[in-house]
Amino acid sequence: MKALAAWGVDDALLREWRLPAPPADGDKEDRGRVLVIAGSREMPGAAVLTATAAMRAGAGKLLIATPQSAAQAVAAAVPEARVVALPEASDGGPSFHGLPLLQSLGPGTGAVVIGPGMIGPESTVTFVQGLLPVFRGVPVLLDALAMDAVISARRFGQPVILTPHAGEMAHLTGAEKEDLLEEPLHAARRHAERWQVVLALKGSTTIVARPDGEAWLHESHTPGLGMSGSGDVLAGIIAGLAARGASPEQAAVWGVALHARAGDALAARYGTVGYLARELAAEVPRLMHALG
Repeated sequence: MKALAAWGVDDALLREWRLPAPPADGDKEDRGRVLVIAGSREMPGAAVLTATAAMRAGAGKLLIATPQSAAQAVAAAVPEARVVALPEASDGGPSFHGLPLLQSLGPGTGAVVIGPGMIGPESTVTFVQGLLPVFRGVPVLLDALAMDAVISARRFGQPVILTPHAGEMAHLTGAEKEDLLEEPLHAARRHAERWQVVLALKGSTTIVARPDGEAWLHESHTPGLGMSGSGDVLAGIIAGLAARGASPEQAAVWGVALHARAGDALAARYGTVGYLARELAAEVPRLMHALG
């Protein structure tokens, strides 16, 4: 692997690396459509958090596919979305039989998120393996249980973004969590190349790495972000930016930065801990505007 730079992510870098601007005379189609495949009967809120964050990041259209038992609650919570009810497997995860419902959605989709709030490891992985070819030319972010697809896929032939924390990374690689935390940059670069993905290894210093070894380091001391639903919001922000036309690495870097800054803003208002994941997304438009 080439010895490429590891860039520190700060306001100056973000202002230099501007997000695609929406056309002044454009409409919702010009800002991209996000497909969020998420949630379960036990965690319908994950789909809501992810989908809301994608819209707050500037996506123009929103489609949510969620298991049938969660669809009504999700539709009521996100009136901006079209909601597709998916058949469920016996373990509560998405059924392979739901793939035909999604195959017609490939054309026109700008980015896809798969995984937040899903249950049923085996059915979820089977579902992801069947779904990826449908969106071969579209950035696909795999989160939570959907990331287990890398264990069998080994490497991807399409634009994929992974967002593991150190514990999830240990599960995916078989490495010890402590070893990953000692050299997170090396681990992120190695596995981004191995899997051919953009990898955001989350932590107090989050590493975003490309398959060619180029990497970005974002430092954040925001303990309040370590809470239920925070990762779902991050996944939605990244997908929303990708739908607008950001490259996978730009979407990941900006998503990590906006997510952390949203936590900082809420910490200043409420205190170090105690704010809610559902409150993060509302901070994103103002932060994007401030960064130009």
